[in-house]
Amino acid sequence: MSSELLGNVTAVVLAGGLGTRVQHLLNGAPKPLAPVAGRPFVDWLLLYLRRNGLSRVVLSTGYKAESIRAHLAEVTIPGLATRCVSEREPLGTAGGFLNAVAGARWASEWWLVLNGDTLVLTDLTRFVQEVRDSGDDAGLLSVFLQDTARFGRVNIDDQGHLAGFTEKATAEPGFVNAGLYLIKNRALERFPRRLPLSFEHDVFPSWLAKGTVRVRVVKCEAPFLDIGTPETLMVAGQFVYEHRQWFEQ
Repeated sequence: MSSELLGNVTAVVLAGGLGTRVQHLLNGAPKPLAPVAGRPFVDWLLLYLRRNGLSRVVLSTGYKAESIRAHLAEVTIPGLATRCVSEREPLGTAGGFLNAVAGARWASEWWLVLNGDTLVLTDLTRFVQEVRDSGDDAGLLSVFLQDTARFGRVNIDDQGHLAGFTEKATAEPGFVNAGLYLIKNRALERFPRRLPLSFEHDVFPSWLAKGTVRVRVVKCEAPFLDIGTPETLMVAGQFVYEHRQWFEQ
């Protein structure tokens, strides 16, 4: 996977949630530190990003932020620089992202935004290339699932842009929001000026309503893991083992 294209891309991992649905399995630890296949889940996420060619990652932290910071201080992934930026109060997904961008003090042309409790194992170079080639200032990765009921569906217009979301749809196959976005730095000026701020409920609807930023949707069919429920957390280790080539350096 080419790292040249991703040289001007900085990843921001949203890792500030409480993880209430799985907290009873974590003994008080934050969800990114959930043990998966012998390592905290965040390690697999960072290894995946490095495998894809990313060299800089900012973690937006909230609950038990110091635990995550202390763990990352002990983890070395060659070629990968990490920084933690914590929230003083819950800011929402987009608010946490903006806080992390400001706090990291890294200049970047593009920001790759990921959830800290999911993995979608696809070539991120292709995703970045398709968004950049489109000329749009933002992109959303949409992954195909056999059952979209838990995640809802992504609505796409005839030009391949985001047209909205259908929340918690019926249990049928379709493309869902993978929680992975590419945002050009200049688009940050188009974020609504309020907090807390959500990508799904505030930023994207605002852009759609005002027509200020078009969001390119890139579809993929790829292995997908979300550790947000007890059932999915329990199979996470097997998922990593079955797809271990995505984490090898």
